[in-house]
Amino acid sequence: MRTNKNQSKISEQLKEKLEERIVTGQYRPGLRLDETELATEFSVSRTPVREALIQLASAGLVDIRPRRGAIVAEASPKRLYEMFEVMAGLEAMSVRLAARRHTEADLRQIQAAQAACEKAYEAGDVDAYYHDNERFHMAIYQASHNSFLCEETSAMHRRLGAYRRLQLRSRGRLKSSRDEHLGIIDAIVAGDGDLAAQRVHAHVIIQGEIFSDLIASLSRMEVPKYQD
Repeated sequence: MRTNKNQSKISEQLKEKLEERIVTGQYRPGLRLDETELATEFSVSRTPVREALIQLASAGLVDIRPRRGAIVAEASPKRLYEMFEVMAGLEAMSVRLAARRHTEADLRQIQAAQAACEKAYEAGDVDAYYHDNERFHMAIYQASHNSFLCEETSAMHRRLGAYRRLQLRSRGRLKSSRDEHLGIIDAIVAGDGDLAAQRVHAHVIIQGEIFSDLIASLSRMEVPKYQD
């Protein structure tokens, strides 16, 4: 059991390293990711490499093709922004229902996740904040008490995980994110679904804008202008 847990941890750590290389442009679209080469580079067996690539494929960051293996997928800034727009809509729907349907147990889960975010924020730990932020959002999806919506929103959240992690490194973003969470919780506690939806939509859509700015600063691709 311990071996399986260690293997999963290695696979997760490797996935995070590879996804960062992809979203920052170190691995360009079309590049073939060779399992043997990666295993050698990171001093691991091919099994966690294969598991990491499968996770990246489920997130849409790589395509696994017959006889070619894992290929870095193409993702334009416009496409990514469109995904964040969909994500914002799904989260707004989730939090609107959560504001009306949440139980005391749901609220405790949301507040506990936010308390963990606060701790990570105070420590300036971006990676810890990212994981606790994920807990915060997942707790809201659960509080919607709509299992289908929860599944779809969770899947989109995971697909955008690498980009959400990167935008947290933007200057001042941890504080802004923390403050936005507090506003969302206040609206949920007040039972104001419309206000909660408005706040979470703004919270998510700004992530797409920040990520686009980060990509532009890396001079990897031209970022189009969007209107809300």
